[in-house]
Amino acid sequence: RCTRHAHMSKRSMLRRGFTDLSDLDCDDALVLDRTKYVNDPIHGYIALNEDMLQFIDTPQFQRLRHLKQLGSAYSVFPGGSHNRFEHCIGTAHLASEVVQGLAQRQPDLDIDSRDIRCVTLAGLCHDLGHGPFSHLFDNAFIPRARPGVEWSHEVGSEMMLHHTIDTNNIDIDDADVRLIKQLIRGSSRRVDGEKMFLFDIVANQRNGIDVDKFDYIQRDCYNVGVRSSYDFSRLMLNSRVIDDEICYNTKESFNLAEMFHTRYSLHKRIYSHRAAKAIEFMLVDALLVADPVLGISQAITDPQLYQMLTDDIVRDIERSAAPELKEARDLISRIHTRDIYKFVDEFLLPPELVPAVGMVVNEAEIVGHRSDNDDFVERDVLVDVCRIHYGMKKENPVDHINFYSKFNSTEKFSIASEFVSLCVPEKYEEHILRIFTRTPAKRNQIQRAARRLIERLNTDIAARSPGSTPQNLTPNRGLTLPSNLVLADTKRRRLQFH
Repeated sequence: RCTRHAHMSKRSMLRRGFTDLSDLDCDDALVLDRTKYVNDPIHGYIALNEDMLQFIDTPQFQRLRHLKQLGSAYSVFPGGSHNRFEHCIGTAHLASEVVQGLAQRQPDLDIDSRDIRCVTLAGLCHDLGHGPFSHLFDNAFIPRARPGVEWSHEVGSEMMLHHTIDTNNIDIDDADVRLIKQLIRGSSRRVDGEKMFLFDIVANQRNGIDVDKFDYIQRDCYNVGVRSSYDFSRLMLNSRVIDDEICYNTKESFNLAEMFHTRYSLHKRIYSHRAAKAIEFMLVDALLVADPVLGISQAITDPQLYQMLTDDIVRDIERSAAPELKEARDLISRIHTRDIYKFVDEFLLPPELVPAVGMVVNEAEIVGHRSDNDDFVERDVLVDVCRIHYGMKKENPVDHINFYSKFNSTEKFSIASEFVSLCVPEKYEEHILRIFTRTPAKRNQIQRAARRLIERLNTDIAARSPGSTPQNLTPNRGLTLPSNLVLADTKRRRLQFH
């Protein structure tokens, strides 16, 4: 039997560059032959071992091929067509590289095969629970479809991990499953019996430096055509464990600052793009209309239903002839014909005004500031406060990183921002008040009413702070709509033949 298997696998091994099997016994040949390789545009050739393939070759994991990584932003950036499938494989690859690199550089860490296997599988399975259009599903749709229900894609990942193991009879120890789930969630607190530095690899709760971020930043930049100036491979090579925590060489301090800036820049320019947000609102509206008919939100507690829930839900709505779904079909048709909700106005919020704006500026208040000739209603208005930061809300993530010196690689210490660069930001978080409309023809009316509301808010703030100069919300002249603006009719742009 050994000879037969060696003969059968010889041809495939020759294709991979092996010219002689004489130095390999039968078991070695079989193990090598079970490894598969995929060519990834970000990381090059990635080896998929048998542990990984047990999960990859399942319907639950293959579902990730049908979930766009960028969600609604793909409708704005045509190159952003990549999916959660390749991101998860890339994350697993980097997770394996990091933990094996640490094992080679620091044998005293006693990293064993179980550690490597669990960290790799955590990277592979960390996004199993994402819903249609990625973060749109858990951040925008579920809170409105099922108010009061606390749910996130991490919860969904745990549910789908168990479902994948059970339905495909994957041979894995219960203790390993528990560790994989903990690694996906991340932890900054001691986990009994586990090496704490392993929790810094996939979902780092200490400072946000993890392989999930390494992969999606590089992959998203590559696909949308944005240049990235930081190099994650240097970070991986210049890291070591000190006191059960992954620390970095001091010379990587600016590289780390640049990574967090790149994250912020992607959120600012890509993930929170105005048109992408407008399309996101349309998709959420369509899903909310379809939810009572298709039971979309109920799938979050049923893994068999959730397994079938992908971005193709839009196609399901389009294919349906149910009269109850007509409004949803019309919304999707508007997206296809680029008749999308329109951006109206935005204001950068000073931190001290965020609570006041959140309480005062809403759809009803804007309607309350209409002029006599305006005819828009609450349904026409959408108010959104977009929160963008460097990864740790108002804090500088670099302040939470520990470093080591090339002169002493056993002692960790932090580095103050002024020693990284004198050009670092003063703030690491911003809130942007944005106003959209479902009815593009009423954009002028809504902007005028919103600015009257903002003017009243500024007056109220000044009255509460006599003798001081409080922060005001100032309209952006570049966004001011001309009073005679008329939206072009797309039909008029087409040539008329008689």
